[in-house]
Amino acid sequence: MTLLHDAELSTAFDHAALAYDRLVAVNPGYHAHLRRSARRLGLPRGGAGLRLLDLGCGTGASTAALLAAAPHAEIVAVDASAGMLERAAAKSWPGGVSFVHAPVERLAEAGVNGPFDGAFAAYLFRNVTDPDQVLALVRSLLAPGGRIGVHEYALGGRAVDRAVWTAVCKCVVLPAGRLAGDADLYRHLWRGVLEFDTAPAFGDRLRRAGFAGVRVLPLPGWQAGIAHTFVGHRVAQSAGAR
Repeated sequence: MTLLHDAELSTAFDHAALAYDRLVAVNPGYHAHLRRSARRLGLPRGGAGLRLLDLGCGTGASTAALLAAAPHAEIVAVDASAGMLERAAAKSWPGGVSFVHAPVERLAEAGVNGPFDGAFAAYLFRNVTDPDQVLALVRSLLAPGGRIGVHEYALGGRAVDRAVWTAVCKCVVLPAGRLAGDADLYRHLWRGVLEFDTAPAFGDRLRRAGFAGVRVLPLPGWQAGIAHTFVGHRVAQSAGAR
C-alpha cells in the first residue's frame, strides 16, 4: 500500500480522533511507556522555568507524559490534525499548557518560535515526509543545551522484531482499525513502522542532524525491540555543531 502523507494523513487522524483514546487504552503499557520516555529527558527542577515543545501531541497522551515529568514547565503542544488537537484541548490542563494547530514543518507560520529548553516527539518522525528537515527545524528551536526526546516505534533490526510487530498489527491493530472505520490509517501505521528507520539508524540520523550525547534506549514489555526512546541535546555552535 502507499503510505499516507501530509494533509491526507492529517485528515485520516481527524476521522480517527473520536475513537483514538479508546483504541490506545487497550495497548499494554502505552501511557507508562510515554511517561518513561518523557522522564528520560532528565529535565531538572520539575521543569520549573523551562519552556518545552510537544511535537505531534495527538489527543494529549504525550502532553500528559511530559507534564508528569515536568509539572512546573510551560508546554506548547502542536499537532497537524485539527480533530486530534480538539480532543486534546478539551481535556483538563493547568495554565502552563497551550495547544497549537500546525504541521511541524510550519511552526513559525503558526507563531511557534524558540528558544525551547526541550522538545518531545512521540510517534511523529515516521509520519513526516522529511525527517531530516524536521530534525533541523527542532534543533534550530532549541536553546544551546536544549534536550530532545523521541518516543517512536523504530524496530531493533532483528527479523523477530518485524515478525512480532506484524503479528500484533494483523491480530489486534488492523482489526480494531477496521471496526473503528479507520482501516487505511491503521494499515499506514503498520506499514510505516516497517518502512521507517531501525532504532540504530534513527540514532545515527539524530547525530547527523547535529545532536550530541545521543542514546537509544529500549522500552520494556511486548514493545521490547519495537519501541525505543531516543535522547540527545543541542550543543552550542562554538562547540562545532552547525
